[in-house]
Amino acid sequence: MITFFLVGLTVHVIFFLSIFDIYFTSPLVHGMTPQATSLAPPASRLVLVVADGLRADSFFTLHPDGSSRAPYLRSVIEERGTWGVSHTRVPTESRPGHVALIAGFYEDVSAVAKGWKENPVEFDSVFNESRHTWSWGSPDILPMFAKGASGDHVYTYTYPAEEEDFASTDASRLDTWVFTQVKSFFQSAKSNSSLRASLLEDKNVFFLHLLGIDTNGHAHRPMSQEYLENIGLVDTGVAEMVSQVEDFFGYDGRTAYVFTSDHGMTNWGSHGAGHPSETLTPLVVWGAGVHSAQRVTESQPYDDGYLQGNNHLHFAHKFLMTLCSSLCVFVFPQGVLPLLYLNNSDLFKAESMYTNAIQVLEQFKMKMTQKKETTLSFLFTPYHFFYRTMLTVGLTLLSIWPFLSGLFGKAKFRSLSWFLGCLFLSLFPLMPVVGREPNIHLVTCAGLLTLFTSLCYLWSSRQRTPLHLSDRQQFVTQVTTVHAVLCVLCAYVPSLTHSSLQQKQGLPLVNQIISWTTLGSSMLVPLLSSTRLFHRLLSIFLSLTATYLLLSTGSEALFPPVLSWLMFVWINIEQEAMLAQGVSGRQELSTIDFSANIDIAKIRQLKLDDIRRSYFFVFFIITAFFGTGNIASINSFDPASVYCFLTVFNPFIMGGLMMWKVIIPFIIVMCTFETIQVHFFFLVQDYGSWLDIGTSISHYVIVMSMTIFLMLLSVVTHILTSQRLILWRRPKLHFP
Repeated sequence: MITFFLVGLTVHVIFFLSIFDIYFTSPLVHGMTPQATSLAPPASRLVLVVADGLRADSFFTLHPDGSSRAPYLRSVIEERGTWGVSHTRVPTESRPGHVALIAGFYEDVSAVAKGWKENPVEFDSVFNESRHTWSWGSPDILPMFAKGASGDHVYTYTYPAEEEDFASTDASRLDTWVFTQVKSFFQSAKSNSSLRASLLEDKNVFFLHLLGIDTNGHAHRPMSQEYLENIGLVDTGVAEMVSQVEDFFGYDGRTAYVFTSDHGMTNWGSHGAGHPSETLTPLVVWGAGVHSAQRVTESQPYDDGYLQGNNHLHFAHKFLMTLCSSLCVFVFPQGVLPLLYLNNSDLFKAESMYTNAIQVLEQFKMKMTQKKETTLSFLFTPYHFFYRTMLTVGLTLLSIWPFLSGLFGKAKFRSLSWFLGCLFLSLFPLMPVVGREPNIHLVTCAGLLTLFTSLCYLWSSRQRTPLHLSDRQQFVTQVTTVHAVLCVLCAYVPSLTHSSLQQKQGLPLVNQIISWTTLGSSMLVPLLSSTRLFHRLLSIFLSLTATYLLLSTGSEALFPPVLSWLMFVWINIEQEAMLAQGVSGRQELSTIDFSANIDIAKIRQLKLDDIRRSYFFVFFIITAFFGTGNIASINSFDPASVYCFLTVFNPFIMGGLMMWKVIIPFIIVMCTFETIQVHFFFLVQDYGSWLDIGTSISHYVIVMSMTIFLMLLSVVTHILTSQRLILWRRPKLHFP
């Protein structure tokens, strides 16, 4: 059995990893000869400012009195700059957004499974082609461009990662830090001859990455006062920075400025998908080589392409290269040289277009030598991976099973409990995956409901499942002390935590200690209970639900109690089904011990009804995963879910906590899932948007993970149900 288990696990792991070698290889080509125009560029230096997470409507919308929340940049728009609404492309995330903006290509599909902060494939960029680049901002963004640069001419200045705290009293201090550092940099350059000499050279880039708006959007939502006031702070900082730059270079008119954003943000404070609130961002360009603002007296007689999907990030990239590099101009299939932005001679524009065309030809030649074709086969795929409402339909049909099978006449209460449990559980797939407003009161109610129903079950089952005196005392003590305290604490800790964060007081240390202690003890506390079937299952359910409550922000907190209720009802109603078949199973089930070595063949033989039970298992395991959503898109991730544990941005710890939240219903509904894994191998996509690609990977990974998880969890659940920790033993009494 051990050999069989290891071989099966190895095969599934190989299948699991195979798609990333078969489908996801980088489309980028290397080795082309760089092309450059011989004419002098119109700008000697570039200042690039990226306000991370800034929505177009938040930037352009005026106050009721007609004033702007960004008055300086508004004056640039009206008087001396070129502006527009830029349309970013999915994935609307910081890393791919900045790579597209600065390196000029869309998300590399091979990066889907390999990189969160850094692109795993080498690429060229505006920074690499500059003479010098000085950058200030987030430690998540800046290092990726310094790492891939040739030589030592890209300089980064970042604040500590701990400063990216969603519970911060004011995340705009991240932007204040950047502007302060830039000011100090130019002041020190006045007295530093070597630095001043480097700054006075051409082909230099200054990059300001401003993360405050994005952090405030995640923490307080884009309509909050914190988010909107942060826009004003950025506007003031840009105005002061421009004044410092112009003063340092003696107002020589050779500096170009670009202000934009890598992505926007939804109303509920997330990004990653293709909603207009995520893809529409502001673009303001002014300075050397840029057309000034042109006032019009009539409405435009043509469509300005506001929503036409042309990615401004390509435009901005080519614009940056044309302005300040003159070493080469990258060209990509969906990008064109933004001639309308340029204020230069026709000769310069023609030379740039010619260079563009030659670079396209070089890339085409190189790509043809490396081209590989892949033929995909599309097979039938289940109904619930794409349409969660099918789970609602399935649960509704399952709810009437006792009435169709004749069990209702023999077990009315259990049949009604099954019927109501299926209907209540069927409501969760109808709830939205993303965009849910937090409702901490529901988390509190879920905790109290869990405790109440558990105590009711103990009271009703005390006669049917008698325990030895020592076990009963220990279990009652465990439930009334450990579990009761955990449920009550975990029901109120999220409320106390979110209240503290709203008051800008940060994450209370006591709440954090309780959360991590609960998480760490959730797998140990059940081992202290009796190994009798119902008592051990109840102990596992209470321990895991306590952790789930800490990771919940709203209605999903009710999912484990409802699911567990239905599972307990299922176990009981299966007893009635066995009795209806003439199998005496009530006594065995009520007294069964997980630690006992039971030969199931001596109790009963395999029957046709076991096929129905297997189908129920498969359906419930899928419901356990998809009942509250899908992790196919990072857009569904709400940082508020982990605020009880940490508020400082850490994708790996946060991701681990969210994965544990997903696994908890798996443990509650444990079964084997194997039948449809082959279909999903042929459905993996390596084309389209990152959201489409990520969804296809997710479906395949989910299916393969189910098998691997279930194989591993079978060991975990065996330990949870059959093993017991005895902290102390009663001394034996000897009588004369």
